[in-house]
Amino acid sequence: MTTRKHRTRVEKGDIAVAKATDPVRNHPLTRILGDLSEVADQPPLRTIAAATLVAGALARSERLTVAGIRMLAAHYLATAVKSVVKNTVDRTRPEVLLDDGHYESGTGRHDSSPYNSFPSGHTAGAVAVARAIGRDYPGIRVPALALAAGIAAVQVPRGKHYVSDVLAGAFIGLAADVAVERFARGLSTA
Repeated sequence: MTTRKHRTRVEKGDIAVAKATDPVRNHPLTRILGDLSEVADQPPLRTIAAATLVAGALARSERLTVAGIRMLAAHYLATAVKSVVKNTVDRTRPEVLLDDGHYESGTGRHDSSPYNSFPSGHTAGAVAVARAIGRDYPGIRVPALALAAGIAAVQVPRGKHYVSDVLAGAFIGLAADVAVERFARGLSTA
């Protein structure tokens, strides 16, 4: 692994925020919200999207079926992009810095979770799915995006991700939704 010796401004800012939020990392509310944010892990989000698709098919609702397909596609794309980035960027998680005083970043290929902080997969998936469902159900767009924002925000105080990890994850989720929408539009005009 190639590790840089000098930290960027972003890294310095991320480290400062991680240290500032450390006192609330083990607070019961942070733990509860962190546990609830696990709904944005890959298996639960895929299950929610697949259940949406199945419910749409069983109810013979084209709108709900399309929403489920869109959710699955956006989530799969966001997860694929997130995985490529995680495989090319090594960065220790804030909890490693806070517990062991160790921070490392650079290029390489660590497959272990302590070195895979960048980007936030929970954020990427949550944003992609929230945007996707909001396309077919505009009435729940704001609550879905608020939930995604909450999932993203709690990753910082719980020591799982730095602020820039969360922002990168949000960008990936947004881009995945936009790409799926453009692809779907292309299919409908073909």
